[in-house]
Amino acid sequence: MTYAFLPLIAPAALILAALAALRAPGLRPQGLIRLCEGAALVALGAALASAAALIAWGPATSALLGAGGVGLSVRLDVLSVMMLTLVSFIGWVVLRYSGTYLDGEARQGAFMGRMAATLAAVLLLVQAGNLFQLVLAWIATSLFLHQLLLFYRDRVPAQRAARKKSVVARAGDAALIGATVLLVWVFGTADIATILAEARVAEGGPALVAAATLLALAALLKSAQFPTHGWLTEVMEAPTPVSALLHAGVINAGGFLLIRFADVMLLSPAVLALLVMVGGFTALFGGLVMLTQPAVKTSLAWSTIAQMGFMIMQCGLALFPLALLHIVAHSLYKAHAFLASGGAVAQVAANRRPGTVAIPDGRAVGRAFLLALAIYAAIGLAFGVADKSPQSIALGAILIFGVAYLIAQGLADAAPRALTRRTVVWSVAASVSYFALQRGAEWLTAGTLPAAPAPGPLEWALIVLAVVSFAVVAVAQAMFPLWAYHPAAVGLRVHLANGLYANAVFDRLLGNWAARRPS
Repeated sequence: MTYAFLPLIAPAALILAALAALRAPGLRPQGLIRLCEGAALVALGAALASAAALIAWGPATSALLGAGGVGLSVRLDVLSVMMLTLVSFIGWVVLRYSGTYLDGEARQGAFMGRMAATLAAVLLLVQAGNLFQLVLAWIATSLFLHQLLLFYRDRVPAQRAARKKSVVARAGDAALIGATVLLVWVFGTADIATILAEARVAEGGPALVAAATLLALAALLKSAQFPTHGWLTEVMEAPTPVSALLHAGVINAGGFLLIRFADVMLLSPAVLALLVMVGGFTALFGGLVMLTQPAVKTSLAWSTIAQMGFMIMQCGLALFPLALLHIVAHSLYKAHAFLASGGAVAQVAANRRPGTVAIPDGRAVGRAFLLALAIYAAIGLAFGVADKSPQSIALGAILIFGVAYLIAQGLADAAPRALTRRTVVWSVAASVSYFALQRGAEWLTAGTLPAAPAPGPLEWALIVLAVVSFAVVAVAQAMFPLWAYHPAAVGLRVHLANGLYANAVFDRLLGNWAARRPS
């Protein structure tokens, strides 16, 4: 199975580029910039070649390049190939963008090298065939990212954000190391494929529940979940390409971890329930705070917190194929959004800021939600709901609530007729897309990721709670223009703009983080 070694070409090319940056760390190292772009293209080519090998010969795990069970090995399957392609593609775009964005910076070469090293660590993480490689790549990703966050070392906010991120990351590292020790102890091997195969037929037990708990904790800390989310909004002090790079398997590495060990996570329903509650709350919390942020990058950061919460909630609902689809879609969208944030500022400055076309009243909001749910139900019946899990049906209802907000504007009395027609079309398109993409994701990952199990009483309670919670927030958002200037709403907006002070409490618990200049 020598073809299983193909993915190693991707990180190897970027490591060589990072080493070359040690010789040209300064201003406008043109040769290095082209070298980093070329290395990212080589990585993308290796990812595509790995996809072709997977289609031709099927999944495989390479031999171990090491001794005593410690070394490099590659797990080639649908999950690793999708993540390899995603990370290498976004990495190439960001490196190419950075060549222009950082032009004139005194340490441009060092920045390009550290970015290449971070990408190499992520690529080693997503293709890891054994636990030791996964842990080392997980830690290396965080350490290289730390250097990128401190690119402007004299900025006190950058120092504080990097230090806070470091504390959260080290806690996540400890959790992952603990989970690794337990998994090796239970299964007697560090080979990930063997662990997953045995977990599918295992009956659980205290050690496996503890391992799942530690995996969940590592994922929550890695993906900026409440209440340890504050570092993500503060690292916007770093250059914009770093914000885009976060979405190339860095901030969403927590979701990847849960998806990779989906068979282990299914052995602990209580841990999955915890993921639903924490992820769902983070999604609602982040989405509300995002609406109050005046700065473009900060608003995008809060959006990422919300989206990561939604991803974690999907994993808690055991919708692992949909969580993987969410990672891919959100990474592409949000990386583009950060790289295009300067253009958004220019549009606002030119008075072309998009806004509400028409303000709906209560009746319009009610009709909009009923219409959106009716369209969703009709299309769901057309696709067939017999083979759909209750979790996936509930998730689709949550997603359609966002479309209902747009329909409400179209049904407002002052709305132009063209807007009304367009919003209904959007609702139909969103429903069709959801069912089609869901079916495609489940087909693509069949045999690699487990299907969602039948929900028990606890799972049903969480499903109902999630749907009701998102429905209430969606209705409140749709009706916000009607009561935006009420004194109570003004006060709530202030509290939301400050993230309900959760980050301030976290700072206090960590000793207020008195900033010190680096030596």
